[in-house]
Amino acid sequence: MSNLVNFLKQSDIFYQFTPTQLELVASLCQEVVFNAHEIIFHENSGSKELYVIAQGEVDILINRGAAGDTDKQETTVALLRRGQSFGEVALVDEGLRSASACAVQNDTRLIVIQRDKLIMLCETYPQLGYHLMYNLAADLAMKIRNTDMRI
Repeated sequence: MSNLVNFLKQSDIFYQFTPTQLELVASLCQEVVFNAHEIIFHENSGSKELYVIAQGEVDILINRGAAGDTDKQETTVALLRRGQSFGEVALVDEGLRSASACAVQNDTRLIVIQRDKLIMLCETYPQLGYHLMYNLAADLAMKIRNTDMRI
């Protein structure tokens, strides 16, 4: 578990977490491995997990085709690397995903944290919840700014 705690400490969304807070988050984590081109989740699927990349890269893809179009016209809108998170909107909105995620490399290792468990942890430890939501807001703001620059 100490390897997981050390990794979480380096991730932006767990910035300024205490060792105890990192241990609490680590207790919720699951590690999942994907191969190159394997879909992690599909656009318009339900969202109930937060992902942090432990190893490898992940493409975030959106379908630019018209509604009902059978031809997939997926476009990469972001390439995420080690330490970055995605699926964070699931923490504030349990709706449908606005994009797909696909592993770029073999042995892409992801840390998966279930929404309901993380929300319960945040409610139990409000200071931890505050830091997490503040860090997620900062991360989302940076992603929006980067997207604006690309457009």
